[in-house]
Amino acid sequence: MEWMWNYVFGSILFSLMPLFWYFRSCRRSKLPPGPRGWPVIGNIFDLGSLPHRSLASMKQEYGPVVWLSLGSVKTMVILSAGAAEELFKNHDLSFVDRFSNEAMRSHDLYKCSIALGAYSPYWRTLKRICTVELFSNKRINEAVLIRQKCVDEMLSWIEKHIEKGPSGEIEVIGFVFPAIFNLIGNLTLSRSLMHPYSVTASDFYTAFSGFSECLGRPNISDLFPWLQSLDLQGLRRRTDRDLGKAINIVSGYVHERLNQRQGMEGKSTDQKDFLDVVLDFEGSGKDEPAKLSHHQITVFLLEMFVTGTETMSTATEWAMCEVLQNPNSMQKIKEELGRVVGVKKKLEDSDIDNLPYLKATIAEALRLHAPVPLTLPRKANQDTTFMGYSIPKNTQVFVNAWAIGRDEEIWEDALSFKPERFLESSIGYKGQNYEFIPFGAGRRICPGLPLVDRVLPLILGSLLHHFDWKLGENSSGEMRTDMRETMGTSARKLIPFKAVPKRAVI
Repeated sequence: MEWMWNYVFGSILFSLMPLFWYFRSCRRSKLPPGPRGWPVIGNIFDLGSLPHRSLASMKQEYGPVVWLSLGSVKTMVILSAGAAEELFKNHDLSFVDRFSNEAMRSHDLYKCSIALGAYSPYWRTLKRICTVELFSNKRINEAVLIRQKCVDEMLSWIEKHIEKGPSGEIEVIGFVFPAIFNLIGNLTLSRSLMHPYSVTASDFYTAFSGFSECLGRPNISDLFPWLQSLDLQGLRRRTDRDLGKAINIVSGYVHERLNQRQGMEGKSTDQKDFLDVVLDFEGSGKDEPAKLSHHQITVFLLEMFVTGTETMSTATEWAMCEVLQNPNSMQKIKEELGRVVGVKKKLEDSDIDNLPYLKATIAEALRLHAPVPLTLPRKANQDTTFMGYSIPKNTQVFVNAWAIGRDEEIWEDALSFKPERFLESSIGYKGQNYEFIPFGAGRRICPGLPLVDRVLPLILGSLLHHFDWKLGENSSGEMRTDMRETMGTSARKLIPFKAVPKRAVI
């Protein structure tokens, strides 16, 4: 008798299989198109070592919105300006939350961060503090002398290096990184913190580089959450170690300030910097925190250093690479600087608005080399209909800013370095033109963009005005530089850019 029931049950199940596959096919057809994945692991191997490039290549076959299964993680990738505009203009709130991975959870980073934190009253509080106390036009205008001091210091470091003798090439980022770090230090802590080749510079750069690499690398623990406790790739251990070192460095600055403030109890002072502001913060709204904890303040400050220094130093390095490989652009920049600044003067903040070709050069470098090629992952906070597709809640969402910046349907001769394309164009990178979003758009746009807009022209222009540069010869005797990149949170050069500086006659 038992065999008969098994037979009946099997027959019913077999007859229902076509119906099951029909409904499964219907459900899948409501998702965006994408490559067929492997069982269990999905499309992991489709990402390659440079995911922004691998994903960009899918647009031709699958269109501007691509669906991937990365292990157990449902993922949508935006590959066109039109799809990006639809996301940021009409669905920003539906995808405003951050998709957190294992690295982001290290030291509770995702709970205290602007870039990595969930969209919440606490997040809005941090963003308001940044916008008002650090990146407002008033604050940026007040910091003109600070920016000039840090850039002058950078130029002095390079001059001293040249004076030591015919030492040839230098790693440009080795001087740009500490200069920008000191700029952030002066804006937040009222002090410079490092110089090239200092122990602090080396320790922080090494620690952050390790953390950045872990944050940007695919992690099996993110794709299969039940494996998190095993940490098969060791990425959580590395993240805890490297992020811990960076946190300890910044925490030391906070402790130092707290000790100074204890020694000045009862004394009033009108001079407050950003650290004083966050230490004195008292929430006024019912959803705001009453105070910020020591750890929250430390992570908040660390993020200012990390995002500001990483973004601007990486962008400067790529811009220098492109300019030195395009002599025509170099000549035009030099002529413009000579005409506006003068051959015997140094570049100042007030000159920047009169240097359209320099600003166009920076825009073109950002178009080709978006500092964060794949925007930090967003998350669908509810089931959403997007461009006719049904996107399930908790879907991970990437916007490929690198692919959009090189889209041949938008940009003529898209892979060529042509600053001239921005001279007569109203297109900018402040989040209003979706064909050009190196710093994101919508509510999650980089809050430090007003500072970036003032610092990049000053640093790049000063380097090119103060020194004459040439590329060293590679192994083949050609004066070219390696343009390969490596992925972390940003697309840095795989091999740091080197060039030979010579003091210009000014």
